[in-house]
Amino acid sequence: MGGSAVVTSTPTALDARLSKAVDLFPCELLFVHRDAEAEPPASRREEIGRAVIGAFEVRRSPAWVPVIPVRMSEAWLLFDETAIRRAAGNPSGRAVLHLPSLARCEDVPDPKDLLSDILREASGLSARRRARLAIAPMKRRVTEYTQDFAPLRALAAFAALERELQEAIVANGWGRR
Repeated sequence: MGGSAVVTSTPTALDARLSKAVDLFPCELLFVHRDAEAEPPASRREEIGRAVIGAFEVRRSPAWVPVIPVRMSEAWLLFDETAIRRAAGNPSGRAVLHLPSLARCEDVPDPKDLLSDILREASGLSARRRARLAIAPMKRRVTEYTQDFAPLRALAAFAALERELQEAIVANGWGRR
């Protein structure tokens, strides 16, 4: 009698996580995210490439695109004040949000924490109610409310993501009609 085994442990190596992700969510294109942090982007690209080879050595790999922000991808969400206010549920808010300039957003030491703090501030709620806010859904909504990501093209890491995505589209013939 056939069946599938129940997996009880969470893979920790990148290649195991990639394999598991594609098992759970089959796809034609896989975005593989690794923050650059202190590593050069080329090193992260090589690390991702090795992990893809390791994850799919016995089966065909989906096409893949590396996503390598300088620090954290949340830095790429710190440029659109309107989207942040809408995601916080207070589109007409007047609180000063202290967003970094686009040129400096990747220099922020902890963009994840900064985005959380800015969303709390943008909510316009009292300190007590801010403490109970569900920030994770708000962060996701920032991307939904952002009308134009084109300003991010000024950032080398985002431009690299866009270039590699375009290359994957061409290489796989997805741009043909």
